[in-house]
Amino acid sequence: MGENKIIAYVRNFRFKDHSLGMAFIILVIIATIVGWPNFLKFRNLTNILRQISYTGIISLGMTLIIISGGIDLSVGSMTAFVGGISIFFLNLFGPTSTIGIVLTFLFALVLGSFCGALNGIMVARFKMAPFIVTLGTMSIFRSLIQYFSNAGTILSVNMGYGKLGSSSILGLPTPVWFFVIVGIILHILLNHTSFGRYICATGSNEQVAKYSAINVAVIKFLPYVITGFTVGITAIMWSSRLNCINPSDCAGYEMDAIAAAVIGGTLMSGGKGSIIGTMMGAVMLGIINNMLVMGGISAFLQQAVKGFVIIVAVLLQYNNGNK
Repeated sequence: MGENKIIAYVRNFRFKDHSLGMAFIILVIIATIVGWPNFLKFRNLTNILRQISYTGIISLGMTLIIISGGIDLSVGSMTAFVGGISIFFLNLFGPTSTIGIVLTFLFALVLGSFCGALNGIMVARFKMAPFIVTLGTMSIFRSLIQYFSNAGTILSVNMGYGKLGSSSILGLPTPVWFFVIVGIILHILLNHTSFGRYICATGSNEQVAKYSAINVAVIKFLPYVITGFTVGITAIMWSSRLNCINPSDCAGYEMDAIAAAVIGGTLMSGGKGSIIGTMMGAVMLGIINNMLVMGGISAFLQQAVKGFVIIVAVLLQYNNGNK
């Protein structure tokens, strides 16, 4: 009986159904060869996970936005804005306040969600193009934090705050745990709730979703709020690691978040995506960056490689969709 299942599995095996997993394995093998023996060291692997966790957390929310048929180009500027304002808030409690750190974490989550809601309202309520809306708020958030900080670094006076982002739990950096936990929650939300099904339906065909009695406006609005929430988490993790934030920080986060989602199999046209795939996509981006560094490739080429990977991923989606 077991042998028949194995034979049936082999016969029905299609490479395109497992392309992401196979690409992940091949990438790990290549990175191991290029970076031998340092790549497989525990410290290097945890560093990769730490580095990708900041944009990875945001990419999880971005996945929901893209599935619903939208896009958010403001997440990088929003992260710097939320992180900077949160440090201003934290400094009100003095240099030794533990409760101040807790309240600042909650403040960042609320502020991030509010910023995401502003994008969502303009997209869902006023039916503005997501690209235009978030392109505008990208400039607004970046300009505001530059204004409030006088274009200088915003320092935290609370030394305990710096321990939050640099701490580890069971050998893994704290941001990595947030990446995993948020990923599990959003995976369940997308795949095991009616809300997740409504997001996919709305992204696939908005008119059909309306005829199916789905409140499309709400379904398009909430992913922006969720993404703002993930921005709040990243803002705290990033700013607490450095115990400060610069108005120019987090530039390019939107590209990394979109790239992770697309590499993970989320269709840019909407209607289909995977949280687990996005998590794998984020890790793959981290491995590529690490491999380039170990291979002695200029850091200036890393963005070019990311752009190339996005183009290839979208091209593969297009080709598969036309077969």
